[in-house]
Amino acid sequence: MTTKLNIKPTVLFLLLSIFFVVTSSAQNIPLVYNLENTGINCSEPILSNIEELPIINPLTDPFEWSNKSGRSTKFEDWKCRRLEIKAEIEYYEIGEKPNRPENITASFSNDTLTVNVTVNGNTLTLTSHILLPNGNGPFPAVIGVGRGSGSLPEDIFSSRNIAQITFNFTQVMSHTQTRGNEPINKLYPELEYFGAYSAWSWGVSRIIDGLELVSNDLNIDLKHIAVTGCSFAGKMALFAGAFDERIALTIAQESGGGGAASWRVSETLGNVETLGRTSHAWFIEDLFKFSNSVPKLPFDHHELMAMVAPRALLILGNPDYEWLADESGYVSSRAAHEVWKTFGIGDRFGFSIVAGHNHCALPDSQKPEVEAFVAKFLLGNKDVNTNVQIHPFEDVDYAQWYNWWGTGNPIFIKQN
Repeated sequence: MTTKLNIKPTVLFLLLSIFFVVTSSAQNIPLVYNLENTGINCSEPILSNIEELPIINPLTDPFEWSNKSGRSTKFEDWKCRRLEIKAEIEYYEIGEKPNRPENITASFSNDTLTVNVTVNGNTLTLTSHILLPNGNGPFPAVIGVGRGSGSLPEDIFSSRNIAQITFNFTQVMSHTQTRGNEPINKLYPELEYFGAYSAWSWGVSRIIDGLELVSNDLNIDLKHIAVTGCSFAGKMALFAGAFDERIALTIAQESGGGGAASWRVSETLGNVETLGRTSHAWFIEDLFKFSNSVPKLPFDHHELMAMVAPRALLILGNPDYEWLADESGYVSSRAAHEVWKTFGIGDRFGFSIVAGHNHCALPDSQKPEVEAFVAKFLLGNKDVNTNVQIHPFEDVDYAQWYNWWGTGNPIFIKQN
């Protein structure tokens, strides 16, 4: 039997109009910006002490203004809401990321980018080896933590004529920092409480400054820059991408607790990296006031991920390693994806959580997801499918963590 769908012309016209408005709106949303922080002129929120913060057991609403005056899902309001999330993460978790200093110089020679940053008469030097493809460019580029491609296979980038830029993070702060005695502290002695993820994000931004300054000598396509890293460096890549809007694509590989995973959800799991168990060197000491009161955090890491929007983000997981809390990363990713979907750009966020391989060793089965995001967001291939949601958590009720958004009542609402 054949069933005909009988839609009146006026209704069809209305449906088509809505479709074209949404499609047109999504096409007008930028893929990247030429500023580190587009919300720099927005008002900073007033931030409360932990004693004054309300308890929010499910995941916090990324669209709700910090002063609880309401919420907005309008894209034109996102840059100011994003600034509020940034301010909360800095104040409660990682410390202030300093703005771009006035005194920066850069040079490029012998395949090395050298960036000198001078503040208060003290200079910090960053050096990055750059592996350039053959030809004249301009070349898209990936900034990899520790090496040019991070922990991803080099051929993903070299075979596509993408430059690989190494971020030597210890030139900014060591992996196990000694507070107040790291290279960046010479520039900012007043910020001796720095968390490493604030400092390292600052360092990635200064590399991008350097690329801008040497653009006449080094032909990098500044509109197509990616950042990537794995494990603690996966967290680093995520923070860097969240805090610098000049990064078009962020690939956070197996970042675990303090990365893609939600502090709140991780509290409900087993032997995982919870807020109370993570490294004190990576965050500010004040974060650990929340060790026994995680629901008082006015944000969570789905909002850290959401700070990347409307730019592209790919989250990679590995459920073979319990410590990574990938169930938490999955719930957090589902929640974060709602932000991209709300703006009609759901294909700019994806997650792939795949077992059967060593930590930070990308398996062949996961490679197509990375290649798709690289093709679309570094090479501009619009025809590539980046609707990626791969995971082993079919029985997890992820939506109960955010079904309350927009109701004003932060309670768990299970799916029917």
